[in-house]
Amino acid sequence: MENSKGEADNSEQPPELKPLRSLAPMLPAPFGYDVETEPTDPMLVFVPPFRPSSSSEQPQQSPAAFVTLTPLPKSPVPLKATPISVVIPAPQHEDESSDEDYEPFPAQKKSTAVKPTKRTRIVGGSNEDNSKRRSIRRSLNKELVSCPSLSDDPSESAEAIMMMFDSLRRCILQLDEKEDASKRADLKAGTLMMQNGLRINNLKVIGPVPGVEIGDIFFYRIEMCIIGLHAPVMAGIDYISAKHLGKDETLAISIVSAGGYENDDDDTDVLVYTGQGGNSRHKEKHDQKLERGNLALMNSMKKKNLIRVVRGAQDPFCDSGKIYIYDGLYRIEDSWMDKAKNGFSVFKYKLRREPGQPDGISVWKMTEKWKQNPLTRDKVIQCDLSSKIENLPVCVVNDADEEWPSYFNYVTGVKYSRPLSNMKPLQSCNCPSVCLPGNANCSCVRLNGGDLPYSSTGVLVKHVPMLYECSSNCQCSQNCRNRVSQKGVYLNFEVFWTGNRGWGLRSWDPIRAGTFICEYAGEVIDETNLNMDEKEYEYAFHTSWLGDKVLRWNLGAQLLEEASGNVTTESLKKLPIVISAKDSGNVARFLNHSCSPNLLWQPVQYDHGDENYPHIMFFAMKHIPPMTELTYDYGTRGTPPGFKGEFTNAYKLKPCVCSSTNCRGSF
Repeated sequence: MENSKGEADNSEQPPELKPLRSLAPMLPAPFGYDVETEPTDPMLVFVPPFRPSSSSEQPQQSPAAFVTLTPLPKSPVPLKATPISVVIPAPQHEDESSDEDYEPFPAQKKSTAVKPTKRTRIVGGSNEDNSKRRSIRRSLNKELVSCPSLSDDPSESAEAIMMMFDSLRRCILQLDEKEDASKRADLKAGTLMMQNGLRINNLKVIGPVPGVEIGDIFFYRIEMCIIGLHAPVMAGIDYISAKHLGKDETLAISIVSAGGYENDDDDTDVLVYTGQGGNSRHKEKHDQKLERGNLALMNSMKKKNLIRVVRGAQDPFCDSGKIYIYDGLYRIEDSWMDKAKNGFSVFKYKLRREPGQPDGISVWKMTEKWKQNPLTRDKVIQCDLSSKIENLPVCVVNDADEEWPSYFNYVTGVKYSRPLSNMKPLQSCNCPSVCLPGNANCSCVRLNGGDLPYSSTGVLVKHVPMLYECSSNCQCSQNCRNRVSQKGVYLNFEVFWTGNRGWGLRSWDPIRAGTFICEYAGEVIDETNLNMDEKEYEYAFHTSWLGDKVLRWNLGAQLLEEASGNVTTESLKKLPIVISAKDSGNVARFLNHSCSPNLLWQPVQYDHGDENYPHIMFFAMKHIPPMTELTYDYGTRGTPPGFKGEFTNAYKLKPCVCSSTNCRGSF
């Protein structure tokens, strides 16, 4: 009886509760992690929501931005955490305050019956190699992150941050293309930079932003965020609290007019801006409300405070792309309610541009008109300097007098001292259609160190000691992405008289960082037999050691802890090449020197294999607005720091008149 009673008592007791930590759920390892715990040691997986820090917050690396893997006691190996925003972008739902034209995470299309092109992976790639590739995006180089090389000059700081962002974006895009990952590299790069405090002008201000000039262009909304021009990545209205004025109200500080709403922006001095809300693609449309950004704009009309205005325009080289132009400071003159095309009520705000500011969107509209009809350009003394040799005409403009450039024979390439048939041939690939990223069987990929040097849009990813494009013997088509500079110029150039620097070169087009500009055409001269007069030396290209700015152009690869992306003066090979453009040349002969250049030169080979005599191609180092003079650093002859071996004797230095803040005084 006692036994049966005891059993009955035990049956009535609740079962022993064990903590969840002791349970071992069968969870797959998250993408991007190396889980090295024993099967008996399960883990807890916490995936907190990702929230990028706002501009009003201090930049920090929030734990919420990571997938946290908590190992159990006795777990032998600590787990590696990867930023969730980099590996698996969290879907964001668009609210009513977002610009309708901006899609940070576009909806995925339904799968079709079209079979995707099969990519050949690196031969012999193991799980360890794949893990290493994924871990590249895990974090940024701590030494570079903790010591950003920012200048005391706000313009230099803004340029350095923008250059860092785009370098990081290009490298992430290159890695994503090899792994068939998401293509929104701009958001990944921006998130990494903000998580690591790599941004400037964190505090919101009314009026101009240090380091940002009127007319500056941006190809991504996140770029305006990291330099403090416009904090919201999606919303078109940025505002701050005005508690310091004695009232708990908000004031607008910047707006972006990019086509998401029915704005009237034909006038370059007046903008009729539509308020936000009521036009979401994911919610039922309704009348706009006087709240958030709309209320801030109404308060700003009463206070008459300055508002920064960014205008959007169509990217002439990408049908689905937009370019954002900072147009300067405006004030709100009037506001009213109106009916939109969908029948709902919207707020309208009339803004007028402050007088006395440099030209902004007006330059853009003016150059668009010139591209349609070059004859509408004033002071044109020659409509096409190339005589139709280039893909697009090259105008010559002189606003000062009627002087013409000295006569020369216009050519689009270089003339070697010996025929190409006598030079070493370049390896050729057997790709049936186009060269693909990560294809180990492609000889062009192998020549370029395992990566294609250009993005899918033809943008240079990194500056390298030597770049190899596909040759005429390659089996791939002319549409291959590895054929960029050999196709010639596709920009609308203008040769113009600068005054104290002679003739210069600029473009009517907006130029994205990494875009091919032109080749330095002329006659190739062996430097060992160099005997040039002063006039010939004036129109000659000499290879020189790379400046600090060019070396920093690869900073994205270094931030991602990718050693192969680091190009130093020690990796610079001495090139005995000199190209004279005195008698024969192209637009490159008009490129002036600057100690703060916006172009870099890149050795390229595609028609022969003699590495001593490559083609010299110029690429944009940063985003270049229309009508901005194109320059590169002529360098200083002599032995560069860290260079081992003999170097050519120094030439006579000339005084520099570039007027940049970090001018060396001579070149």
